[in-house]
Amino acid sequence: MSDTLPTVTIVRHGQTAWSLAGRHTGFTDLPLTAQGEADARGLAARLAGGRFDAVITSPLQRAHRTCDLAGFGARASSDDDLKEWNYGDYEGKRTAEIQAQNPDWHLFRDGCPGGESLAAISARVDRVCARLRTHTGSVLVFSSSHLLRVLTARWLGLPAAGGAYFVLDTASISVLGYEHTLAFPVIRSWNQTAPHPTPGA
Repeated sequence: MSDTLPTVTIVRHGQTAWSLAGRHTGFTDLPLTAQGEADARGLAARLAGGRFDAVITSPLQRAHRTCDLAGFGARASSDDDLKEWNYGDYEGKRTAEIQAQNPDWHLFRDGCPGGESLAAISARVDRVCARLRTHTGSVLVFSSSHLLRVLTARWLGLPAAGGAYFVLDTASISVLGYEHTLAFPVIRSWNQTAPHPTPGA
C-alpha cells in the first residue's frame, strides 16, 4: 500500500440527545450535548497528525459544530449532500417503536415512508463519492451515522444496502482509501473511538 494515495477520513458527529436515546435523527437540526461537545473537542488531538487538503461537513449543526470544535471549522466547506438520511415519517422514532408497527422494516432495505428510499440516498451519496474521488490529496468529512455508512458501502463499490454492516459510534474516526492503486478502494481503519473526556474539563 502506498502512503502517497489519497485518503478520506470520515468523522461521525458528537453525541446529541437523540443519538443518546437511539432516536432516528435525519434533518432535525439538534445541538450536541455537553458530552458531545467534549468528545468533539477531543477530536482535535486525535486528528492533529492528519494533513488534509480539504475539509467538508454536513450543514446540520451537530456535524458542523463537531467540525468547529475539532479545529477545522475555518477551513470547512458545507455540502448539502452530506445531510443525514431523511427519515420522513420515522423521524425521532426508535427502531423498536417503528418495528412495533412494521415488524419487517429494515432501514437499509426499505428506506423511510415520507422520506428517502435506499435508491435516493444512494444517488445522493454517489454524488459525494464522485466529488471525493476528484481530490488528489486527503479529505476530512464530518457527517452522520447512516449517511457515512452508505458512503462507505458505495466507496467500496458495494450496494448502498451494504451500509448495514458498518456500525459507527458518535465522535468516531474512520479512514477510507486505496490499496496499491486507485482501482482498489478499501477501508484503512474503522470506528476509532476514545474514552469520553469529562465535560468542562
